[in-house]
Amino acid sequence: MSSSLLSRVPDRLVPGVDIDTAGGAPVPPTGRGDEALGDIVRLAALLCDAPAAAIALVDGGWFRLEAGTGVVRDALPRDNALSERAMADPGATLVVDDIPAGEARTFPIAGGAARFYAGRALCDAEGHPIGAICVLDLVARTLDARQHEGLEILARQAQRLLELDRHARQQQLELTEHRDMTRALEHRATHDTLTGLLNRDALAQLRQSPQALARLAAGPYCLMLLDIDHFKQVNDRHGHLLGDNALRQAAAAVAAAIRADDVAVRFGGEEFLVVLPSTSLASAAEIAERIRQSVALLALPFTLTLSAGVAAGDPSRDLPEEVFQRADQALYRAKAGGRDRVVVDDTERVDR
Repeated sequence: MSSSLLSRVPDRLVPGVDIDTAGGAPVPPTGRGDEALGDIVRLAALLCDAPAAAIALVDGGWFRLEAGTGVVRDALPRDNALSERAMADPGATLVVDDIPAGEARTFPIAGGAARFYAGRALCDAEGHPIGAICVLDLVARTLDARQHEGLEILARQAQRLLELDRHARQQQLELTEHRDMTRALEHRATHDTLTGLLNRDALAQLRQSPQALARLAAGPYCLMLLDIDHFKQVNDRHGHLLGDNALRQAAAAVAAAIRADDVAVRFGGEEFLVVLPSTSLASAAEIAERIRQSVALLALPFTLTLSAGVAAGDPSRDLPEEVFQRADQALYRAKAGGRDRVVVDDTERVDR
């Protein structure tokens, strides 16, 4: 392996070691940083009485360090790498008793240039080589039979750990995909596909939700009913595509005018219901007026207007159905009064 090849290692993969200087400070394990893999390389070093050991996996044209001890590179090109030769024969341990002096300087480990290499391929569940486990030494030497067998055993253990890791990652990916799909289905079931607002099914669920009921029971609230004026004429004159676009933009105007804790529902074809917890009647009327004005200014090839009815509820004396009825009556009065306006419920109520 030539120094020119090593010089092409990206800076982010080289921990600041001069390529022409053998040795250097050991590099902390990179990649997953798996503690179990770290134990295996330390065992390999102890068993083989070697100052350096590593597990490196193929990453495109590179070997990337997964765990190591006594090594000073966290990535090396595969070109002419000894671990590449080890991968060529997965069933055997490659032993290079004496790395030629000209090559040794390109295999720096802590303390100098490696003169000895012993490595064994790591394979996936299908038997395809994916990397190698190796030990390196500063002096020319070999492995005895016990060390040969030990390195083979450690290679098998490393393969099992890597396969378990792959399996765990795959399970996590599948779990994430399942969770995302579930959320998407839940969103589709509770939101109107055209406007993105909640739908009536979601409103029914909220009425059964203890949390939602507790929010309404916490203090005075308001209900707002909004209806786009003459929307059937919009569809008849301009077509359903423009009509749908108008609905989307109107819904966006509603959503932009309310708070995150408020609830906006597409209640009917062109009708919206807004629930405003902890809101006074005067504040709710201001919100409704902002929505009305925003809808009137929408960038559409026709004028779009909206009528609104607003009513206040007190959980100590009002049933939600009664508040809704008063908001509906206010909306009726807005339409009867000429449309494009906000009417606030002024029904006199007596304490029960």
